[in-house]
Amino acid sequence: MTMPEGLERVFPEIVGRDTFDALVIRTDFSDNESWTVLVGELRRPWGPDGEFPARVQVVDAPDWSGATADEVLAAVDEDEYLSVVFVADRHTMESPTRGLLALSTVREDEGDLDPVYYQELIESPEPREFRAAPAAVHAVHVNVTLGNMGFAEFAAAASAEPDLVLRPV
Repeated sequence: MTMPEGLERVFPEIVGRDTFDALVIRTDFSDNESWTVLVGELRRPWGPDGEFPARVQVVDAPDWSGATADEVLAAVDEDEYLSVVFVADRHTMESPTRGLLALSTVREDEGDLDPVYYQELIESPEPREFRAAPAAVHAVHVNVTLGNMGFAEFAAAASAEPDLVLRPV
């Protein structure tokens, strides 16, 4: 959906998300069968032995159709407890691995950084996104939320995979 210049899309408010619920937003509605399989995978218990219940809030509303990564990030900006959001876009629906787009919601305002001390960060900012298989979503969400691992660590692990999709850690 293309908006006239100067107008922003308004997305429905996301309510009721618990801090430990991974947030998955569907932005592609071209393949309902693939979506159904994806949601089933997201709802499976996770962990080395499947010992953790899946905690996921799925947003499946056509208002989000075609939303860009920037639009998703702007829409979830008010959730101060959200560190990562997952997007089920066209690539997700068409990929055999159903790799979701993981987006970091934490951004440094480079304008406030002193270039004397933070030149490396200014020149090489943290990664903003990577792809994650549905089975890896919960581990990414929980570990980034708790600060056990950083988003950049998961992004680096994904970039080391031949298809650039993070598998369960």
